[in-house]
Amino acid sequence: MNTRTKFKTEPRDSVLARFMLGFDGDSLPSDLAEYLACGLAGVVLYQRNFTSAQGLQELTLAIRQAAGCPVLIGIDQEGGTRFALREPFTTWPSAAELGRLGDVESVEQVASAMATELRAVGCNLNFAPMLDLHVNSESPVTMDRSFGPDAYLVARMGTAFDRGLRSGGVLSCAKHFPGHGDAAVDPHLDLPVFAGTMERLEAAELIPFAATIATGVQLVMTAHILLPQIDPENPASLSRTILDGILRRRLQFGGVILADDLGMGAIAKRYGPGAAAVQTLRAGTDIAMLCHDWSAVAPAITAVRSAKQEGHFDEEEWHASLNRIERACTQAEISGPWPSIDILGCEEYQKLAEGIRARLQ
Repeated sequence: MNTRTKFKTEPRDSVLARFMLGFDGDSLPSDLAEYLACGLAGVVLYQRNFTSAQGLQELTLAIRQAAGCPVLIGIDQEGGTRFALREPFTTWPSAAELGRLGDVESVEQVASAMATELRAVGCNLNFAPMLDLHVNSESPVTMDRSFGPDAYLVARMGTAFDRGLRSGGVLSCAKHFPGHGDAAVDPHLDLPVFAGTMERLEAAELIPFAATIATGVQLVMTAHILLPQIDPENPASLSRTILDGILRRRLQFGGVILADDLGMGAIAKRYGPGAAAVQTLRAGTDIAMLCHDWSAVAPAITAVRSAKQEGHFDEEEWHASLNRIERACTQAEISGPWPSIDILGCEEYQKLAEGIRARLQ
């Protein structure tokens, strides 16, 4: 498939560049196309957006053509069954299975193959690896999606997964910073609370993030979780103490901070879309995500634009964010042809997945 796009040279709208949006339906809406033409950072895709691999490929091409400049096209492909793509994509082992196997080389091979399949349909960003520790057996967030409870194991698996995705030509996104800890509430529904101290985080939850940051992960996604021992007022996604203080300064992360969907119950039950968007960007987020409620998009963009005009953002930080976003978008759009769509679920990948499962028996 020909993916050559003649990119325009006009600067992005600096407010739209701070957002990544999802939408309903299997074709590109006109209002989203307009946002892309003005410089939107990216689009989030879900199973609801396509009924076939060919349809997904056509949709990602339409997104690129509407944008006319490098753009992030992200999707969840963690493996397993919960946050994974269905056939004809290869059915990959879950993170929990890979963690039990404990084989760094196999994890890297799986992630590289995942990336090749994603590139074949035009996606350039995978919202993985998940680095949360599975320390609460009842956690709906980490069950099957986490590499395990041991921080050093998760660090090894996570860095291998990141390397594999990038070797396959897809950006990775380590999530959910700073980790869900012992929390048992699903942030899609309400706000989880994790009573971990800074000492606890440094001894456990932060270890995998520090490892992937040290090896060059380009994006980190935030967690919608309250850590009252760290910041009793603000969820991590809206906390300057956590995002700027810990992630940016303590861990020296120089890539893009991506706020998870602000429409999740953990945030939406407490903040309007405009207030949430402004606060997360002021806290240190580079890109705010709105994935499921299109009615929240215009109010969020309007609120950020107004706050920018009224001087509520530090100009130096604003421009530093734009530079990080531009760098990530450019890295995402690597040169060269996409792999053939025929590679999806190919015999080589089926054998790799089945071989790992056989070793776990």
